[in-house]
Amino acid sequence: MSKALPLTGMIVSGLVVVLFLADLSAGFPFQRVSIGADIGFIVTGLILAYLSWSIMERGRSRATTPPSVPNR
Repeated sequence: MSKALPLTGMIVSGLVVVLFLADLSAGFPFQRVSIGADIGFIVTGLILAYLSWSIMERGRSRATTPPSVPNR
């Protein structure tokens, strides 16, 4: 799998987490309309970051292990 998709997911999740942490702490840019939505988006961003990271790690571990040869 290409690294572009998980890397994009990590970048987007980082932006989402930073954006909603800023809203939760300082009320910028959404004037803290809903604290529950802020927390939900932060958790969702963290989940997306974890999933993207695990896909990158899985691809990296498969690239470094040699293919197995079946016994005959």
